[in-house]
Amino acid sequence: MDFTVKKYKNLLDSMKNAGYEFQTYHKFIIQPKNKVIILRHDVDLNPENSLCFAELQAELGIEGVYYFRAVKESWNEEIIKKISALGHEIGYHYENITTTNGNVDLAFKDFTKNLDLLRKLAPVSTICMHGSPMSKYDSKDLWKTNDYKALGIIAEPYFDTDFNKVFYLTDTGRTWNSEKFSVRDKVSTTFTQKFSETDEIIKAFEQNKLPNQIMFTFHPQRWNDNLMKWFIELNSQNVKNIVKRILIKIRK
Repeated sequence: MDFTVKKYKNLLDSMKNAGYEFQTYHKFIIQPKNKVIILRHDVDLNPENSLCFAELQAELGIEGVYYFRAVKESWNEEIIKKISALGHEIGYHYENITTTNGNVDLAFKDFTKNLDLLRKLAPVSTICMHGSPMSKYDSKDLWKTNDYKALGIIAEPYFDTDFNKVFYLTDTGRTWNSEKFSVRDKVSTTFTQKFSETDEIIKAFEQNKLPNQIMFTFHPQRWNDNLMKWFIELNSQNVKNIVKRILIKIRK
């Protein structure tokens, strides 16, 4: 079975065995290591799953970055503080143009308010857009008329990462880098390696066939050892993928 916590642990072990180091996104931006993996986690739902990931990583001496949305399904202050205390980076998973129905001025005010609230819980120096696939708005457009660096934010992955140098892998759609199911979680890159299952990625690590710098994006709510939760997430994601494929075709 794919997308279990056990499978995630196997993936982490394969990364370590292949000789990769790990950096938070903040540390990578400041001083990137040569053979390194950035573990990015978008906490869209079920923050308890993200805490499970964070604790597992801490046991292995691994650090990552966790991006929290400012909605009740994600924003759990105790979990945010616990993950930060484990040595992981905390960031803001913003979607303000969506939540304000396209009002850019109101979106920026909402962004700064939520950023200030999150900074009361943990240091925050990087942010990352939440795709909001059902929305017609792209929250990255907030930065057409505003500057996040003026707020002490040093980087946003979709703007500040050279994905021709950093290989990007995302579990969006409960698969890997599938353009069929990804509305906005896409990057421009010259890398051509494709994977459909986590075991294929593990094998690539074992065979040393992956680039030196990699960013993974995980949505921890998708990864469950509990069989009932695993099937619920599978069925839910299958329905979402059908809707997203329709949206992608319409928007083309």
